[in-house]
Amino acid sequence: MDFKDYYATLGVAKKATEKEIKQAFRKLARKHHPDVNPNDSSAEAKFKELNEAYEVLGDPEKRKKYDELGANWRMYEQAGGGGPQSGAWNPNFGGRAPGGTRTMTEDEVREMFGDGNPFSDFFNTFFGGAMDDDVRSQRGRGGARARVARQGRDIEHELELGLEDALAGTMRRLAMTHGGQARTVDVRIPSGVSEGSRVRIPGEGEPGSGGAPSGDLYLRVRLAPHPKFERRGKDLYTHVAVPLTTAVLGGEAEVQTVGGKSLRLKIPPTTQNGQVFRLKGHGMPTTKKPELTGDLYATVDVQLPRALTAEEREHFEALQKLEEKAKHSAA
Repeated sequence: MDFKDYYATLGVAKKATEKEIKQAFRKLARKHHPDVNPNDSSAEAKFKELNEAYEVLGDPEKRKKYDELGANWRMYEQAGGGGPQSGAWNPNFGGRAPGGTRTMTEDEVREMFGDGNPFSDFFNTFFGGAMDDDVRSQRGRGGARARVARQGRDIEHELELGLEDALAGTMRRLAMTHGGQARTVDVRIPSGVSEGSRVRIPGEGEPGSGGAPSGDLYLRVRLAPHPKFERRGKDLYTHVAVPLTTAVLGGEAEVQTVGGKSLRLKIPPTTQNGQVFRLKGHGMPTTKKPELTGDLYATVDVQLPRALTAEEREHFEALQKLEEKAKHSAA
């Protein structure tokens, strides 16, 4: 029986902290999870190895015993490999290890990969007695294992929304399939949801086992790009076209909101291109407090004429002469 180097399996140093071990396990488990690598036997094998390594290193008591075992492995081999009960060498293995943390229990691994033993001979020899009492209690007569009641896993899907729907809120009808049975679910999307928001639909995840309830469905919001508006938190940004004469002499410009409302924006004389005006309270609402809204910011785009009539050219030439005269006077 070969010694299992669990530190090498997780790619961490022997002096790694609990946090470093947990982070390494999560990263590798996501990479090799069977759901991410369907029909990949090597990924399944790697995932089992990772789960076994974290079962030991993620539990302070088991890790301590494992480190003692590693330091005395040669002694164990020379004693004939009789295991911890042989009397040749026994670092007090067995018993329940309190305070352990793991991502998957033995039952969960068995449920995913079948009834075969999910752990190596090395683990079973030295840590087989550390199984939780509640897991051991699930065994029936003759070593048979009763079905464990376990809540179904949560599911997460992406939901694309337009900015208008995010502003006002909307209802979406989703087609769901449970146990081969198709059904529809109406989901209310609250106003003010932002990019990455998660909307929870209870009981619409994967079915539970052994009579346990189903998991939940989470819809992760993705906002579709808008041709006229940009969202930054609760605030919205847009552009407003202003004729040259209005920018110079002052006047009003029309600004459209996401909801289709038309606002009148006062343009003061000599407004510069790119100047930004704030329209208070016309941004996005807050999900939990719709009355707390952001603002709408309008950037001025001064529109230069593309063609001039003879009369317009005459006036612009007169303006040019006035500007030149002003320059000479200033000099």
